[in-house]
Amino acid sequence: MPEPQPNHIYEMIQVPETTGVRFFTDIDHGSYFPNHWHDAIEIIYMVQGELDITVESAAFRLLEGQCFLINSCVIHSTKCTTPNIGIVFQIPMDFIRLYIPDVQQLRFVLDDPSPDPIRQTKLDRFKETLRQMQIADDIRPDGYVLRFNSLLFEILFQLYHNFSVKVFQANLNQRTKDLNRLNEILSYTARNYDRPISIDEISRVAFLEAGYFCRFFKKHMGLTFLEYQNELRLSRIYQDLITTEDTLQQILERHGFTNYKLFRRMFAEHFQATPSQVRKKSKKFS
Repeated sequence: MPEPQPNHIYEMIQVPETTGVRFFTDIDHGSYFPNHWHDAIEIIYMVQGELDITVESAAFRLLEGQCFLINSCVIHSTKCTTPNIGIVFQIPMDFIRLYIPDVQQLRFVLDDPSPDPIRQTKLDRFKETLRQMQIADDIRPDGYVLRFNSLLFEILFQLYHNFSVKVFQANLNQRTKDLNRLNEILSYTARNYDRPISIDEISRVAFLEAGYFCRFFKKHMGLTFLEYQNELRLSRIYQDLITTEDTLQQILERHGFTNYKLFRRMFAEHFQATPSQVRKKSKKFS
């Protein structure tokens, strides 16, 4: 589900002090967010339409009425090619640790829909709680914080008792160190994506030898650094196509995509349409 375009791959979740979590209903007319992560559990409930989600190279299509959970520090991307409406709920890990101290040894799994009728009943109850949170968030009645927080703790209880699995987190310190290094790499890339960045340049940012950097990046991101640069450019180009009247040439130049043939191929692979078709379709729904 779309979120504010991050300046870097690791987004610090901004939350209100009254609740400690981020919760909103999003109307998305079209977006593409390449690989990123949060130090938060992210829950997406599709109210209307659909959303494509990729989690560590596994692709999913979230359909209307379905719910999806992305665990903390898991690299993922989202793509919306037709308008949708969804609930986005992000619970920072620091908040969860206050009430579930062993959360680092847990992995949360929704798997909606479920072939197990008992589990599906639990999923339906979970989604109903999200809908009640949405109503409270929309209406903001007197005592809103009390109502919202009571539902928030109900969600945490359900996650802990119905949808958690104990896992052995081997090399957790190394994983944290790798993500911090990756964040430096991608923060730098986000600031400079509209110009060529050589492997030697980005390797120096990461304090890695060039060959090791290439292996490190591909291992964690699932694509090469050049491929990621082009994915990031493509996401910004797509957003400009549906939100501005600028020509395609102007947009490509703005975001540093100089290989037009490669751009057309990537765009078709991602969106199964030409840029002009995407722009025409977005105007139809705006």
